[in-house]
Amino acid sequence: MHKLYTSPASPFSAKVRLAALYAGIELEKHIVVTSDEPAELLAANPLGKIPTLVTPEGKAVFDSRVITQYLNRISGNKLFPRNAEKRLDAEKFESLADGLADALVAHVYERIKRPEEIVHQPILDWHWRKAERALDLLNETAPRIGAKIHTGHIAIASTLGYLNLRFGNGWERGRPKLKRWFKRFAELHPELAAQLPKAA
Repeated sequence: MHKLYTSPASPFSAKVRLAALYAGIELEKHIVVTSDEPAELLAANPLGKIPTLVTPEGKAVFDSRVITQYLNRISGNKLFPRNAEKRLDAEKFESLADGLADALVAHVYERIKRPEEIVHQPILDWHWRKAERALDLLNETAPRIGAKIHTGHIAIASTLGYLNLRFGNGWERGRPKLKRWFKRFAELHPELAAQLPKAA
């Protein structure tokens, strides 16, 4: 069985959990705290980052985008369209969602990992501007959602789940289409919505 080093709150880990579930690939989940630098995680990934996947043969696979490509291959293309143009769109949406998640995680770390007196507001503002631009673009361009989805849908939903967890739902104001999109995702794929980021 595939082993996944993961965290309940991580948007990148959530993306991999959702992708594996959608593709029908069973995972043995190992919840880790990366700041503890657990030996088993470092043995698989010297960067100590999550998600890290270990194949049944013992081969480590990271980061999340490499993992989704790997899961797509072993599932017979269940996570990306076969059509080249549609696949590129899916990959672009995954990249956009991951970039949004990067900005959100960096914002959270700046806020909670530093003593309040040395939190750098311009850095927080810079990350938030990136997040707002990405959200505005997704409000206008998020891929149509139905029973059949791809990794782009999964990445967007995972990042919006993280956004709700860490920042609440204020992002919905002025973005009615993206709000409806996220609600529709949960309605059509409740088993995936149950795997969205949660507090550790």
